[in-house]
Amino acid sequence: MRVCFVSRRFFPAVSGMSIYATNLLREMVAAGHDVTLVSQFYGGGHASVYGGGPPPPVPGVRVIGLEALGEQDGGDFERDIVTLADTIVAEHAERPFDILHAQYAYPTGWATLLTSRRTGVPNLVSVQGGDGHWVGSCCETHRLAMVRTLDHAGALLIGGESFRDEVCERLGTSPGRFTLVPGAVDTAQFHPADGERPPGPLRILYHGRVDRRKGVLDFLEALHSLDRPELAWCASISGIGPDLEPARALAAERGLTEDRLRFLGYVAYDAAPEVYRAHDLFASPTYSEGFSNTILEAMASGLPVLSCRAVGVVDCLRDGETSLLVEPGDVAAQAGALERLLSDAALRARLADAALAECRRTYSWTAVGREIMAVYHRLAGTSPDADFDPALPLTPCRFRDAPHLL
Repeated sequence: MRVCFVSRRFFPAVSGMSIYATNLLREMVAAGHDVTLVSQFYGGGHASVYGGGPPPPVPGVRVIGLEALGEQDGGDFERDIVTLADTIVAEHAERPFDILHAQYAYPTGWATLLTSRRTGVPNLVSVQGGDGHWVGSCCETHRLAMVRTLDHAGALLIGGESFRDEVCERLGTSPGRFTLVPGAVDTAQFHPADGERPPGPLRILYHGRVDRRKGVLDFLEALHSLDRPELAWCASISGIGPDLEPARALAAERGLTEDRLRFLGYVAYDAAPEVYRAHDLFASPTYSEGFSNTILEAMASGLPVLSCRAVGVVDCLRDGETSLLVEPGDVAAQAGALERLLSDAALRARLADAALAECRRTYSWTAVGREIMAVYHRLAGTSPDADFDPALPLTPCRFRDAPHLL
């Protein structure tokens, strides 16, 4: 089967979408599919949040990088949607596709629906993050694009029930439109450290986008309340993002010196497994997720996890069984849970062991890849739903001033 996979962010962008895409692409190639990746990217001057630059080669995949010139020029998403659609149509004319698969419902999902309308190729859309959480609550342009994409895509994939329910409540989509396919992790790449941990303070890791929506500022406040001589710990914040400088400023304001806290900056995906293995517990005090890659990676790496009872998290973690969960934004509860983990080795071991076993049993990319490719086979040869208005009104939107946050 010839598949066009359309991504909003692929490596070198640091994003859960990049991780999802690289693993799924590998599974598709291994299954014998002919795959083309079409990915947007940011140029060097606009790369401080996710990283930037054209996508690198992927073994067995034809890779086409499209710089998001409109998005970088005043949030002109519409200009880039035209480029995406025209590029896919031209590729299809050379060698026809059987399936179009978009990550993110807007802008890539909407571009893919427009392409299906022009080519007759069936499509599916993975709802994976901000598209489900807030895109469409920002302006009428994006609301209509989201609603039409969700109502007319050939299939919709989403990671869990809590995330599906949030999208349905927010945008009015029928729950029956969604196929639940969980996130996954490469358990050969992400695995526990060998041997005994080195002596010294317990090492706490925050790894991912440095973004207040991911709870990084709450994490710093919790660490500040644990900055007491009798507690032996040190912490790392790994990653880049829109709140990297505010996080550095808050750490300095709270007196979290380098013996307590390090900022690791950008960490390439291939280097991430060693970062996990160099730590003893993982904190993800997020406000919402699609299906968190970093939590799965921490579980597979044998780390006990502290997170929140948030959309997308409660689908893969259970409080007291595979993690400790607190309410999003409850800094005191986060600090208390971290202190429990720091002081109770048996608790750390029990949570880590249960999470690792569940990760290996449930969140295998081989199994998840098969689920997704089964949807391809179900859609192949069908006609896409073209009964929608392709024109959108152009209305003011907060993301035009900060398009990298969409």
